[in-house]
Amino acid sequence: MIVVLAGGTGAARFLQGLVRVVPPRQVTIVSNVGDDCEMYGLHVSPDIDLVIYHLAGVADEERTFGLRGDTFAVVDALARFGYETWFRLGDRDLATCLHRTNLLRRGVGLAEATASIARSFGLDCAVLPATESPLRTRILTDDGLLEFQDYFVRRRAEPPVRGLVYEGAESARPAPGVLEAIAAARAVIVAPSNPLLSIAPILAVPGLREALRATPARIGAVSPIVGGATLKGPADRIMRDLGMEVSPVGVAGCYADFLDVMVLDERDAHLLPRVQALGLDAVATDTIMSSVEKKEALARAVLVSLGVEA
Repeated sequence: MIVVLAGGTGAARFLQGLVRVVPPRQVTIVSNVGDDCEMYGLHVSPDIDLVIYHLAGVADEERTFGLRGDTFAVVDALARFGYETWFRLGDRDLATCLHRTNLLRRGVGLAEATASIARSFGLDCAVLPATESPLRTRILTDDGLLEFQDYFVRRRAEPPVRGLVYEGAESARPAPGVLEAIAAARAVIVAPSNPLLSIAPILAVPGLREALRATPARIGAVSPIVGGATLKGPADRIMRDLGMEVSPVGVAGCYADFLDVMVLDERDAHLLPRVQALGLDAVATDTIMSSVEKKEALARAVLVSLGVEA
């Protein structure tokens, strides 16, 4: 089994390559839930749905979220009643959220609800929330503590970040199957995701870091920082705001207590010695996933670095 810690578009694209080089049934995805929220009375799990839609081949990859060709009649109609509609869920995306919310209200856990959605989209891999407990990422800015979607969508991730809070993490418990998957894994991969907004909320769940340190599997991470910046998203700006080094070295530092291998883009090959100085193996390759072939090649390179044959 290959376990992937995932959140955001970079993770979704990496997974598209991974399931083409290993059987999907051998892949277990542990997803961030820190940006889950309630919108229009529905439970929305953006990172979970992002992964499912991309793996099912139905994602709107131009917008990077939602379903390709979706319409927005419901959200547009809600505006008539005075609802704020800056968080635009498409009509078919709303159906996913309706299904999830109905299951949760009937007492079904988020892990089982996620499995139901994944099956409905024809996925053979397992998709697990990191936790079923309420865990929400909050962004400390000069305007106060903002809910994640307020910061990320409504304000377009523009306010300088003064701190991050993973609200509810202290009392959270790993979702069913998460610790077992890590313990039984052949390899664990931290996807090229925002280390602070996508991966840190997963690691904040008590028991997760300990499980990663204890697993006999080798653990690798792909840097989302290339040439001192991100290709998409605010990871570089947030790291800079918080006084972190905006480089694969800075990313490696976030995971150094459990990581074995750091995968850098070839443009950052000059940083290999600095990553190795952290006690890690380091590999430079092409990490820009601009085609299906490049997604597959990156997945193969990561598996090779972990000693796993695809």
